[in-house]
Amino acid sequence: MLLTPTDAVEHPLMLVEQGRVLEISCRTSRQVPAGVSVFDLGDGVMAPGYIDLHLHGGAGYDVMDEATEGLPAIEQLLARHGVTSYFPTTVTAPMDTTLRALERLADAIETRHLEQDLEGQTRDGKNRARPLGIHLEGPFINHARCGAHPPENLLAPKLILFERFWQAARGRIRMMTIAPELENAPDVIAEATRRGVCVSLGHSDADFAAAERGITAGAHHATHVFNAMRPLDHRSPGILGAVLTDRRVSVDIIVDGVHLDPAIVKLVADVKGPEQTVLITDAISATDMPDGRYRLGCFEVDVRDGRCTVHGKLAGSVLTMDRAVRNLARFAEWDLPRAVAAASRNPARVAQAANKGVLAVGADADFLVLTPEGEVLRTFIGGLECSRC
Repeated sequence: MLLTPTDAVEHPLMLVEQGRVLEISCRTSRQVPAGVSVFDLGDGVMAPGYIDLHLHGGAGYDVMDEATEGLPAIEQLLARHGVTSYFPTTVTAPMDTTLRALERLADAIETRHLEQDLEGQTRDGKNRARPLGIHLEGPFINHARCGAHPPENLLAPKLILFERFWQAARGRIRMMTIAPELENAPDVIAEATRRGVCVSLGHSDADFAAAERGITAGAHHATHVFNAMRPLDHRSPGILGAVLTDRRVSVDIIVDGVHLDPAIVKLVADVKGPEQTVLITDAISATDMPDGRYRLGCFEVDVRDGRCTVHGKLAGSVLTMDRAVRNLARFAEWDLPRAVAAASRNPARVAQAANKGVLAVGADADFLVLTPEGEVLRTFIGGLECSRC
């Protein structure tokens, strides 16, 4: 079976040429063209590759690390768990540290674009997840809801500061989390939106009116809802009341069983529906590593039994996207196609990632082979299989 944006194709035949989907048909009505290399995927479910909008690290590395081997190791880990594209995400740090990290991430993104050969393979021969752009999480967030972000490094949103980040990243910032209630936040939201950035409301103590002002200014997404946000109150609904009820806004959730109770996952999924529910991992360097102490930006995090904490506060996760998909299906009582869409089609729409997140003619041939239960068996990026090692 193959999952398209609108349907499921039984006994599928998908033709790929130069990293793009050329044709999707059924094996019972279409013969394989002569001279074509054939991959028989057996009874597996073919699904679009997953896209992680919020990823701090994995395999022992943080995306803000200076180590040159860091991003390749993270990207190989991501591919094993079905993520074919991702947005390396910063965490609040001293200004100079953030600017240097943005420059390195921009270098990495541009290098990946340049080093692709005609078939999409990297020069080192290892096909792995590709960074699409940078997610700037902080420093324009509220002290009252900063979570694990170092409060001493938070900054008031100003256009001149956003411009410094933009220049350091050479325009590669594609997402930004911001608290809309902060002074000048609507101006920064409007300018970032004008430049094509997906502005996401988060780490916020906003009341309902302030959240709506941010949405009107251009923010159409919300970061890890319920976490690092003013709690929902039946007489003062605040930012949660705004983002859950405003149809202009999609939301992302961390479905690890730690950040949200399964009942809240089902509530969000029911309220926002299969079109506006997005899965993220918020994964840190400890992902796929044993318990211990790990880096998140400039500080250390304790990792025990699936919980990442600093000074008693949650600080990211060790969630992988394939597990998030399975958890969402179970917690929200969704079928596999809807859960898969929350990790593929929906994040692609949010980030305006053209030709990603779907299996359709003309789309990038980034796809997975899953078991009916959502376990990842094989990962293909640009039509080429990724190593499971």
